[in-house]
Amino acid sequence: MARLADYFIVVGYDHEKTAGPAEGLGKIIQRFPQKDWEDTPFPQGIELFCQPGGWQLSKERKQPTFFVVVLTDIDSERHYCSCLTFYEAEINLQGTKETEGEEESGLIAPAEVFAPKSLVLVSRLDYPEIFRACLGLIYTVYVDSLNVSLEALIANLCSCLVPASGGSQKLFSLGAGDRQLIQTPLHDSLPVTGTSVALLFQQLGIQNVLSLFCAVLTENKVLFHSASFQRLSDACRALESLMFPLKYSYPYIPILPAQLLEVLSSPTPFIIGVHSVFRNDIHELLDVIIADLDGGTIKIPECIHLSQLPEPLLHQTQMALSLVLHPDLETADYAFPPPRTALSHTKMLDKEVRAIFLRLFAQLFQGYRSCLQLIRIHAEPVIHFHKAAFLGQRGLIENDFLTKVLNGMAFAGFVSERGPPFRACDLFDELVAFEVERIKADEGNPPKMIKHVRELAEQLFKNVSLLYLLHFRIDNTEISIF
Repeated sequence: MARLADYFIVVGYDHEKTAGPAEGLGKIIQRFPQKDWEDTPFPQGIELFCQPGGWQLSKERKQPTFFVVVLTDIDSERHYCSCLTFYEAEINLQGTKETEGEEESGLIAPAEVFAPKSLVLVSRLDYPEIFRACLGLIYTVYVDSLNVSLEALIANLCSCLVPASGGSQKLFSLGAGDRQLIQTPLHDSLPVTGTSVALLFQQLGIQNVLSLFCAVLTENKVLFHSASFQRLSDACRALESLMFPLKYSYPYIPILPAQLLEVLSSPTPFIIGVHSVFRNDIHELLDVIIADLDGGTIKIPECIHLSQLPEPLLHQTQMALSLVLHPDLETADYAFPPPRTALSHTKMLDKEVRAIFLRLFAQLFQGYRSCLQLIRIHAEPVIHFHKAAFLGQRGLIENDFLTKVLNGMAFAGFVSERGPPFRACDLFDELVAFEVERIKADEGNPPKMIKHVRELAEQLFKNVSLLYLLHFRIDNTEISIF
């Protein structure tokens, strides 16, 4: 069992300190619990990430915003910080009596300045939609002054325990007359993506996403920029999930604050997202592949030689993606095309795209277990992968792309994690062990290929932890958050 949320934090505008002439700083107003958990340190510098563009006052009350920040601690453990930010009137700054009429009636001029305040949930669990709804409930109770104890809501949230995986269901309440149900993923090794993968292809297109995919596998630096913080978070999540069964081992910062832009000069590979307001600063980077999510383009510097997938896998992957993302392509030239069917549900489309990449990795790594060697000369047995033998079996000794992948940190982690014979298996293990021949046989038959893709997509969809209900009644008022 794991805590649903480790910390609840309220971060507000600091009127006593400033970062510059037109920019302020944030400060932690409240946190719960007051003491750090022994197994989970309190996230330092959370004030920077709540307002990645800087803490600034506004002359108008802006709409509440939500996005997820990912922080990585010294032990490489990720902490997902869900931030809901809203704006409150600063009455003391502008609340003055301006006319005699107002002075006689005791009226005060309305505030003209609004300060940001962020509600933050920190968790080791990656449940963005669940935390969006929880923060929405707390925000609603606070802003509408509902007859519910905020302290009780937060205490119930931080004391709730849920299974990390296994597909089990957890019914709980925050104490606002709500009834909530969480279904955990079946396998915690499989990424949970929502609709982020489908959205990434919609934003950038097939060729650009494949280029970014090859870039991260061959350990290049990838930088996203967008006017939306949540789109940055989704894009980084999507790109990393396409790497499964490999795991990204380098700096992963979906939302980088303005004060930390010097991180972009790091010599190590990374996946980072920044707000488009800094696009003039990032275009000076010479060794970084830059993806414009809002404009749908990527920029590859001339000094970078980007290795591509080997043929025929590249062509097969492009064709499969076209059939899934553009299902009417095959019948576009028909004189009497069949009636159009409804497009796939976005969440299922997301899983179909991921299924194509699962099939790709099954073909790339086919027979990898026959090249594993167990070395016992050390105190602890070490699993070694015979790269030359693997490339020789495949006839790809001189292939630049696969050589870089096998030499990368992600593949080293893959061998260490999946090399042992006695361990829990997941969908990829079954695919690479039993389905590769079927995948090869289906390549010349699009209907059969699509059928297999949809079968895999169904299994990925069953793994999703999206069953969540937030419906409550307070003072005979019925409220729905999600």
